[in-house]
Amino acid sequence: MGGGRGSRSRPRYASGVDAPPENAPQRWLAAARREDVVAELECVFAYIAAATESRRPVCRTSGRCCKFEEWGHRLYVTGLEAAYTIARLPAPLAPTALDDARARGGCPFQVEKLCSVHAIRPFACRVYFCDETSTEWQRELYERMLREIRAIHDRHSIEYRYAEWRELLGMFVT
Repeated sequence: MGGGRGSRSRPRYASGVDAPPENAPQRWLAAARREDVVAELECVFAYIAAATESRRPVCRTSGRCCKFEEWGHRLYVTGLEAAYTIARLPAPLAPTALDDARARGGCPFQVEKLCSVHAIRPFACRVYFCDETSTEWQRELYERMLREIRAIHDRHSIEYRYAEWRELLGMFVT
């Protein structure tokens, strides 16, 4: 007896969010390599670049934004965005790099104060500035761009998952 919804549990992320199906990372990678999906995602990135340039937020190149625990925030991304970054890395992300980043409380791609994947970083990194005068417009831009990225997922029937950056990256590490 039984069956039905909820009778079999899927793994959960440390944050308590249901993990995507086992083959989701492969499907995200396939989508992140499709020209039409990439064009739409990069269009969102270009819009963010123009919107932030018009606001001229201050970036002190302190690297604080990549030190999640120390700075008091988390980076959340979609599976497609994580795959976009992973698909463009010159070499696979080493499990030790991810473990080290978690231990430091930061991003595995931060090298000293700089982002080593700046050109292929997720949209939230493109929107976020530690400039105190940027809070309101950043929030509005973030929400609008998250809806755009969700729409890309929907248009292309790509499984949507929004989770913590390092948790999603861990799904691609072998």
